[in-house]
Amino acid sequence: MNPVMPNPEGFGRKNPFRATLLRTRSLTGPGSGKDTRHFEISLSGSGLSYLPGDSLGVFPRCPPSLVQATIDALGFQASDRVQTATGQDVRLEEALSHHVSIHRASKKILYGLAERLPAGSSERSRLEALIADEPAAAEFLHPRDYLDLLKEFPAARFESPQAFLKMLSPIQPRLYSIASSPSAHIGEVHLCVAVVRYQTFGRNKTGLASGFLADHTTVGEPNIPVFVQGSAKFRLPSDRSRDIIMVGPGTGIAPFRAFLEQREIDGGSGRNWLFFGEQHRATDFLYQADIEGFLKRSVLSRLDVAFSRDQAAKVYVQHRMLEQAAELWRWIQGGAYFYVCGDARRMAKDVHATLVRIVSEQGGMTPENATVYVEETMARQDKRYLKDVY
Repeated sequence: MNPVMPNPEGFGRKNPFRATLLRTRSLTGPGSGKDTRHFEISLSGSGLSYLPGDSLGVFPRCPPSLVQATIDALGFQASDRVQTATGQDVRLEEALSHHVSIHRASKKILYGLAERLPAGSSERSRLEALIADEPAAAEFLHPRDYLDLLKEFPAARFESPQAFLKMLSPIQPRLYSIASSPSAHIGEVHLCVAVVRYQTFGRNKTGLASGFLADHTTVGEPNIPVFVQGSAKFRLPSDRSRDIIMVGPGTGIAPFRAFLEQREIDGGSGRNWLFFGEQHRATDFLYQADIEGFLKRSVLSRLDVAFSRDQAAKVYVQHRMLEQAAELWRWIQGGAYFYVCGDARRMAKDVHATLVRIVSEQGGMTPENATVYVEETMARQDKRYLKDVY
């Protein structure tokens, strides 16, 4: 499907390639409560290759405004020199932007702040109490970044930029399910990204990676550090005559756009069934034109959509699965692969429970035997129940 290209520079997680943004567009319409975007990124010259089902690792950068505000709150200068964890001598501005995360505060900073507050002060007592109470500390830190804490405890002054830097963790990459087939888009990789925007403590904030891609990347500039994270299991069946069932609400649609592009190019006889869900059809039907094109060309054999807010009672993908229970069971009995991509906390669990229920009711099994069939036979033995959840 995608011949392995040479990668003489050894680009990877430890040595990301600086990729160039080619194009971007909004996938949500005016009036949507969400901001979901499509990004097309060039891998030309990288030697990086991928397959449908893989992920692209993106190393984000902290927003310049947050970096400068944090430096100001510390009372230092952007030009002050610091050493990174890897021994690089850089400006404080570069360290806070490129090397460490100031986006989400960790518990370590509570110790650093407490040590720098006067003994016996109410602020120090408060921090020491938080440090001793793990759940309370986690709840306290969750909505805060380091700037919030520096403003909340202004009496705690760090003696040097390096002392503050020691409180921070390295920036971690964000893995995005790839939304393209390399055979359909030579030298490119596509992403489907929900831009996270919120407000806490009187400040507008963004998700670190999604905000970086949406607000701080420029078409034509090679400023997106990336690497390919291969998947060991989330793959199309090697037998192109096999049917596949894909459940991908929201940005979970990403790998299934790649799957459908690849299945069309491969030209196998296997059928393709997609379950997609979002809030509103009019504003949130991600990749609508692509999906309708797959239907028109008979690449997509079946499509079931669930737009949860378009009616009084909320409807989700698992409800559509139940409506099609008999046909789903026929596909599964016929050897279909079952894929799920998206939210692990709720959606994937609900879809799993629904799949077990369908197998139980349609297959005439006890719930216990249906669970064994789904979790042991389909998932472990046949390896045809596959998840890409986060």
